[in-house]
Amino acid sequence: MFKRKKHATFEEHVSLTKLFQKADGATKASYVIMGAANIANKQYFKGVVFLLLEISWVAWLFTTGLKAYHNMITLGTHAQGLVYDKKMGISVLKAGDNSMLLLLWGMLAVIITVLFILLYRANLSSARKIWELKQAGELLPTLRQDFASLLDEKMHITLMAIPMTGVLFFTILPLIYMIAIAFTSYDHNHLPPKNLFSWVGFANFGNVISGQMAGTFFPVLAWTLIWAVAATVSSFFFGVILAMMINAKGIRGKKVFRTIFILTMAIPAFISLLIMNNMFADGGLVNTLLINSGWIKTSLPFFTNPLFAKFTIIVVNLWIGIPATMLVTTGILQNQSEEQIEAAEIDGANKFQIFKSITFPQIVFVMAPSLIQQFIGNVNNFNVIYLLTGGGPANSNYYGAGSTDLLITWLYNLTLNTADYNLASVIGILIFILSALFSLIAYKKISNSGMED
Repeated sequence: MFKRKKHATFEEHVSLTKLFQKADGATKASYVIMGAANIANKQYFKGVVFLLLEISWVAWLFTTGLKAYHNMITLGTHAQGLVYDKKMGISVLKAGDNSMLLLLWGMLAVIITVLFILLYRANLSSARKIWELKQAGELLPTLRQDFASLLDEKMHITLMAIPMTGVLFFTILPLIYMIAIAFTSYDHNHLPPKNLFSWVGFANFGNVISGQMAGTFFPVLAWTLIWAVAATVSSFFFGVILAMMINAKGIRGKKVFRTIFILTMAIPAFISLLIMNNMFADGGLVNTLLINSGWIKTSLPFFTNPLFAKFTIIVVNLWIGIPATMLVTTGILQNQSEEQIEAAEIDGANKFQIFKSITFPQIVFVMAPSLIQQFIGNVNNFNVIYLLTGGGPANSNYYGAGSTDLLITWLYNLTLNTADYNLASVIGILIFILSALFSLIAYKKISNSGMED
C-alpha cells in the first residue's frame, strides 16, 4: 500500500496571516519584496521572476495605472472643441478625452491589479511552502522539479493558462465593460469622441423600469414572455403529437416521414425564415393563392397588422421547432417500457389514459431541461423576429422598438439605430436576470420533483 508523502509535520496548514508571526525573516520579507524567500533559499529563478513582476507592476502603477484609475472615475474632463490659433488666425479643432477609451483602459487596469493580487498570493504561498518544508527537514524542490510538476500534477494549470487568458481579455473584459456602460450617460447625446459621458449610477435602470422608457419596456417584456411561452409550448405540443402519429402501430413509411422532417432541420433556419417572409408578404405566395381562390379580396396583413404579425411569427416558428421535439420524443417512445404499457392495458386503461398517466409524464420528465433551454433561447430568439418582421410594424408609442420586437431585438435597435448604448446595456442586464431567475427556479423544481419521485 502506497502512502502519500507529507510536506509538513504540522497538523494544520499554516494560514498566510499566521505565517508572518511564526516564519523567519526571509519569509516575512516576502510580504513586501516578492520572491525574497525564494532568493534566500536559492530558488533564484522563481524569486527573480516574482521580483521583476512586482517591479513591473509598481512601475506601471505610478506611470500609467493611477492615471487610468483617475480617468475611469472622471471619464474625461476635456471635451473636443474649437480653439482659436493665434498663429493661423483661425479656430482649429482640438481633440479631447475619449470617455469610451478611458473607461476601457480603466477596466483593463482593474483586471491587471486583480492579476497582481493573485500573483502576490502565489508569492506568499510559495514562501509558506518553503518554510514548512524547512521546518519538516525536507529538501526544497529544484527548478527542474518545479517545471516537471507543470507537466504532471499541475498539468491542468499549464493547459488552462492560454484559454483562461483568452477568456479574461476577450470575454470577461467586454462583459464588465458592457455592464459598466449601463451606469453611464453613454447615449446619442453623449457620443465620443466629440462628447463626454459620465457616471449616472442607477438612473438608467430607473428610466427603463419607471421612467420614460417604461412605456416601451413593459409592453415589449410582456410580448417577449408571451412569445417565449407560446413558441416553446406549441413546438413541444405539436412535436409530441407528430411523434405519436409517426410511431403509432400500423403506420407505414415511418423512416420516410422522419427523414422528411429531419430535412427541415438540415436547411439553415435563416433561409427558411427569409422564404417565409416572402411567402407571407402582401404580394407573396400565400396572399396571391387566397385571392386567386376567391377566399379573400384584399391581402391579409400578415406583417403590417400587429396582432396578425405576432400570430404569424408563432405559426412560422412551428416549422423550425416541431422537428427537434419530434426527434427527441421519438427516442423516448422507442425506449418506453412495453411491460408497463401492457400492464396498464390489462388493468383496463385505454390509449388516452395510458398517454396521460404514463407516456406524457415520461416525455415531460426527460425533456424538462430541454424545454427550459428552449424557453431561454426563445427569449433571446433574434433571428425569427429580425428576419420575419424586422420588429415591425412600427409603433409610434414605443421608443426604438416595433410592435413585434423582443427585448433582444429592441436592444439591437437601441445599439445600432438610436445609439443609446446605456439603455441597451440595461436591457441586456435585465434579460440576463430574467433568464437566470427562470432557469434557477425551473431547475430547482425539476430537482425537487425528481427527488420526490
